Amino acid sequence: MKIFARGEKIRTDELQTRLAGLNCEWLVVDETQTIPDLTNGFDIVFDLSFDERENHLASYAALKGKPVIVSSVKKSLAQMQNEYRNPVECVLIGINALPTFINRTLAELSILNASDAPLLESAFSQMDWPHKLVSDRVGLVTPRIIMMIINEACYTVQEGTATMSDIDTSMKLGTNYPFGPFEWANGIGVKHVYETLEAVYADTHDERYKICPLLKTTYLRGHSFQL
Repeated sequence: MKIFARGEKIRTDELQTRLAGLNCEWLVVDETQTIPDLTNGFDIVFDLSFDERENHLASYAALKGKPVIVSSVKKSLAQMQNEYRNPVECVLIGINALPTFINRTLAELSILNASDAPLLESAFSQMDWPHKLVSDRVGLVTPRIIMMIINEACYTVQEGTATMSDIDTSMKLGTNYPFGPFEWANGIGVKHVYETLEAVYADTHDERYKICPLLKTTYLRGHSFQL
């Protein structure tokens, strides 16, 4: 099996760790590099920064019947297809490809065309990767929940109710989460947390996703949370 993977290094590294037991040949490129000709030779394509760039679907749409697995957290597949405005012949599969979410037992997926479900099943069976199919919506499911928790934790700190350290400890001990909200935000990247919440709020106008000023300020300054 030959796999092409593109994206920021933290994500392509996490993907290779997740699929370390797979007998395959990799071509991995950074998100800033030009996408090579993929018309031949690759069995599965990953673009882990896909929803952060414009017009990338043009590089993959003509790969007829080829599984093309793309990050679809900040944009839905339907939205990206609408922006492209041309036929999509590849098997376009969305995945929660934010950092810390790739190397998990269960992949969270969406799909552009329901008729492509058998090809999705075949691709993930080849990779021995259990998965859950969810609705094609901005934020998918898990990112919406985790980003909302991080945002609420920011409000709690901003109001002076608890410290970041106290909240992280409480969430890990009280709910058995793998990370506290601020530790997890730093692992995901404050930029990704902010941009995901911004996209979900724009899509839903739900007050639950309205960004806390503390989170916005941290994002605008390019900082991580100081724990």
